[in-house]
Amino acid sequence: MEIIQIVGLGLIATILIIVVREQKPLFAFLLAAFTGLFIFIFLIGKIDSVIKVLEDLADRSGIPSIYLKTILKIIGIAYIVEFGAQIVRDAGQESIASRIEFAGKVLILVMAVPIISVIVETVIGLLPAGS
Repeated sequence: MEIIQIVGLGLIATILIIVVREQKPLFAFLLAAFTGLFIFIFLIGKIDSVIKVLEDLADRSGIPSIYLKTILKIIGIAYIVEFGAQIVRDAGQESIASRIEFAGKVLILVMAVPIISVIVETVIGLLPAGS
């Protein structure tokens, strides 16, 4: 029941942050950031096992590995951007958090272009000639 551990850690950290925030706001922010980082590190093993299953499925289905790797990188960017933006928001810097999210969206778009190109080429190849 790892979720109980994660939620318990989150609740304990939240209570500590609320208590400490009045006297030491910097310490409260650091506690929040490290709690989030600890939870993220705790989940890396789970993410790794999911990636291995997806790689196995892609190998068996004949999908070129470059597409799966690109999709996994896109998902990774999305999670990292969300994590970073939330930490920056917790520090009260909404404008910087918005810029982090914008940068993530641009990077995702750049990485998705080869996949979008293949999809468009496939659709064009399915259309009857001369239409």
